[in-house]
Amino acid sequence: MANKPSLDPRTPVLVGAGTASADVESAELMALALEAAVADTGVPPIRSAIDRIAVPQGSWSYPDPARLVAERVGATKARTHLTELGIPQQVLINQALSAIRAGASEVAVVVGGEARRWARGAGAMETAQPGARPDVIHRRPGPLLEPVEQAHRLWDPVQQYAMIDNALRHAEGKSVAAHRGEIADLWARFNQVATTYEGAAFPAPLSPREIDTPSPPNRPLAFPYNKWHSTQWTVDQAAALVFCSIGAATRLGVDGERWVHPLAGLHSSHAVSLLGRRQPHAWPAMEVLGTAAAARIGRSLGAAEIIEVYSCFPAAVRVQQRALALDVDGTPTITGGMAFAGGPFNNFVLQATAAVVAAARARPGALGVVTTVSGLLTKPGIGVWSVRSDGQPLLLADLADAARANTEVVDVVETLGGYGGKATVVTYTATFDGLEPLRTVALCDTGDGRRCVALSDDHGLAAQVVAEEFIGCPVMVDRGTLRV
Repeated sequence: MANKPSLDPRTPVLVGAGTASADVESAELMALALEAAVADTGVPPIRSAIDRIAVPQGSWSYPDPARLVAERVGATKARTHLTELGIPQQVLINQALSAIRAGASEVAVVVGGEARRWARGAGAMETAQPGARPDVIHRRPGPLLEPVEQAHRLWDPVQQYAMIDNALRHAEGKSVAAHRGEIADLWARFNQVATTYEGAAFPAPLSPREIDTPSPPNRPLAFPYNKWHSTQWTVDQAAALVFCSIGAATRLGVDGERWVHPLAGLHSSHAVSLLGRRQPHAWPAMEVLGTAAAARIGRSLGAAEIIEVYSCFPAAVRVQQRALALDVDGTPTITGGMAFAGGPFNNFVLQATAAVVAAARARPGALGVVTTVSGLLTKPGIGVWSVRSDGQPLLLADLADAARANTEVVDVVETLGGYGGKATVVTYTATFDGLEPLRTVALCDTGDGRRCVALSDDHGLAAQVVAEEFIGCPVMVDRGTLRV
């Protein structure tokens, strides 16, 4: 059979994928997803062979969520792993694949979930784990946000993604109106996919005009984004992936027709903040990964039949389309994306991989691609999957060195009010009070060649910059205050 090539018995394959959505706490939701993934393998006794369960940190407070999942599904010998925020979700998959390939694991699980909708209910209370601790904790190198981002209150992702999108508009010479229309059309196409995706949390159809027009139910967040441009994380969703070595899959009796081969698992651990990237509209690190993945599969990622790009905000999709040479007028999703399918906090890549795996099984000759965004376009990831092995070794790599070499950086004024003088606006956004523009946030190139953040609470300026191009304008910066 095509699914049983003469490969090394330590070669890893995905044998089960499952999702769950129910009005229960996150740990129970993850257990339900794993039960679904175990059922998907066709070999229910495989649960007792699970020796590794890894969970990405969520918004819940469990100290060792994998232990709760293991106990609920009967994976009694599993070692538990917890991965901190700031580590790309593709890394958890790569670690599982590496452990299997190295002989450190035979049956590994990656599972994650969120129950933020459940948590809003009366009496919602998570299972306590007094004194619990994972067997392994994977810690991120460095802080989630740079000190300058914290000092200027840039911790809300929608502000930074809005600035990325505005920078892309200027780089491509689009007008403000044309840019808004382009975003609305893209997101309406994503929405159309969600209307037919069984697992979508918000499948109601929306027109481009409805997405683009601010209103009380579609409140503006950061120019040019409204609520329905944003990932929606108040969902109850979980996903689980089960991996085996080919040797273990054969011994345990997993039908070769269930196997899905990872062809590439790539990420970059090198991180540069938005402020420090010379070109805030571009993502050279993702381009590096895309080039490597394309070389491994022998064709461009745009030629893959199934693709799900990370879609927390339109900028993430639009920048990836350009970095990966995807059709900029295309719709790179099979779920509808994080605004409409649902964006469970730090778990969507697992949801996406489960969806792509199901689609790849339905089209045995197709390639499936899943991309990862970690942070604010800082750490990328790519997974490539196929039901049919091409006989070549799995490409697993952290391409941090190449990402670093290809990312042009600029020195950043680290302190609030640390620069005074002439500057030029590189990109910007405006935040709102209700439906009214309130505050302008700008990244500026300083007269001495650095990059700084400048803020203005002038309501008139905020109203102006949501209607007219502000990038490239000369300004004055006075102790962190923007003056025009």
